[in-house]
Amino acid sequence: MCGFVGGNNPNWNYAGAVERIRHRGPDSQRTMLLGEVIIAFARLAVIDPTEVADQPMSSENEDVTLAFNGEIYGYRELQSQLKKRGHRFRTASDTEVLLQAYLEWGDDWVNHVDGMFSVVIYDRRLIELKLFRDRVGIKPLYYMYDGKNFAFASELKAIPALCSDLRFEVDHTAVFDYLTYRYIPAPKTLYRHVYKLAPAHKVSFNLRTRELGPIKRYWSLEIDTDPPPLSADQASENLRALISESVASQLVADVPVGCFLSGGIDSSVIIATASKQCEELRTFSIGFDVSSHSETEYAAMIAERFNTDHRQRILTLRESQNLLPLLATWYDEPFGDTSALPTFLVSQLAREHVTVALTGDGGDEVFGGYRWYRLFKRCLLGKALRVLPFDRLFRPLKNRFSKQTLLYRTCNGLEAVFSNNLTLYAKLLRGLTGTDKKNYAERWHIPKDYDDLWYFRQYWRADLSILTRLQYLDFHTYLPDDILTKVDRASMAVSLEARVPLLSRRLVEFVFSIDESTRYLNGQLKGLLKYAFRDRLPREILERSKKGFSIPRAYYKNYDLAEQEVLLRDVYQIQ
Repeated sequence: MCGFVGGNNPNWNYAGAVERIRHRGPDSQRTMLLGEVIIAFARLAVIDPTEVADQPMSSENEDVTLAFNGEIYGYRELQSQLKKRGHRFRTASDTEVLLQAYLEWGDDWVNHVDGMFSVVIYDRRLIELKLFRDRVGIKPLYYMYDGKNFAFASELKAIPALCSDLRFEVDHTAVFDYLTYRYIPAPKTLYRHVYKLAPAHKVSFNLRTRELGPIKRYWSLEIDTDPPPLSADQASENLRALISESVASQLVADVPVGCFLSGGIDSSVIIATASKQCEELRTFSIGFDVSSHSETEYAAMIAERFNTDHRQRILTLRESQNLLPLLATWYDEPFGDTSALPTFLVSQLAREHVTVALTGDGGDEVFGGYRWYRLFKRCLLGKALRVLPFDRLFRPLKNRFSKQTLLYRTCNGLEAVFSNNLTLYAKLLRGLTGTDKKNYAERWHIPKDYDDLWYFRQYWRADLSILTRLQYLDFHTYLPDDILTKVDRASMAVSLEARVPLLSRRLVEFVFSIDESTRYLNGQLKGLLKYAFRDRLPREILERSKKGFSIPRAYYKNYDLAEQEVLLRDVYQIQ
């Protein structure tokens, strides 16, 4: 895992900017002047740790230079394919495989690979910079364009550090969006003129004309609304094979590798699969000093069953309070998922022993594991049965109570039941809507006709059945902007590469290609996944309720449904 930063202005502070993201690549740093552009790189050496594999990496004739953050799955097979086409390799790195793939296929290289990646390519022949981000959004990529200046980086903090001569103004519509989603949705960031490149997208910048090309999607998640029949046993067999293939490809490294183990089904599936492929598997868990919230006993059960070298730590109330201010340091912009705290601690624990860790993230979005899916269906039933104008009744009623009271939360929940579908979903994800944000809208001069649900609306597929519709929505919004952002920053803060085997391309495309009733086999959340691993995992793991990885609410009793307002004020200092 690595980090890079670059731009088209020779007077910018490249050394200072790359130092800001040194945690992403503590093993070596390099800055290259490439005529019209400068690229600085911080490397975490995972595959081919030799100096010859350092980045930025140029082609033999120096026509093309590439910087790459991430991992390419099955890169050795792709290297063999390219060798047959006449390409010569100087390293054993997946970086050079990407470089040669671009030389072979141009921009179409992205359709020949799978992986987690953010990539910048300088093509001297075209005098262009090209940026690509992986299909799911596992690795981050930011860029700044103000009509003349262009900069890019692996983390938001590096861009203001680089462009110290420019003024960065807060985009208050982005902060307003944070109140709705608990993250700032792509392509927005905290600042005007600075953007996230969305997953599965690419963009180019012409260094001669200083024009930004159109942002293009190179891959879409296709869902067959009338899929061919597939039995549960056939689907399970295919699923196990794809998970095994994905885990095997992501265990490849020239440094020690381990696994996060929460005690939930997703990480347990990873451990059950990896234990067949790795003789001495190391696993790492975080628990809480609130026993009813902790899952350490289930993690220990899996560790014992698959004979892993297991370590765990406990997150205490005091430790969580001390860590809370670091959210601003890790995420650079408002981010409301406090499960980042235990994610940081388990990453810190793992980094003491390994450089790479496999995680079970993405399993809820791919296999359908969130409890709010069922709750949404129940709320839709309540709306269908509505005979009174409850929405107009509860909104004024709740405003009579303090946000700290049970009565306020009850009215807020009842109002959600009778809201429109997107408002309802935002509330189920603990976002603020409507009157909850009125004061902020006035303070920040948000237009009255501003559509604060624009991000959900963009991926709302009314043609899909309800559960698949919600999965599709989460896959494109909550997964990249919350879950994967959380894991990337928390793990890279301690220079740990986190990999996500449940999000390989073939696996994702297969699961979304099967019928919803098979995915939710026997009417269960993650029904197919449970069925596929019924002989590998203990019943206690398969049948227990999902707890998630959030911190115990008891740690922050003063945090009510407006928790993100508290974080915005106390952590990010935005009023």
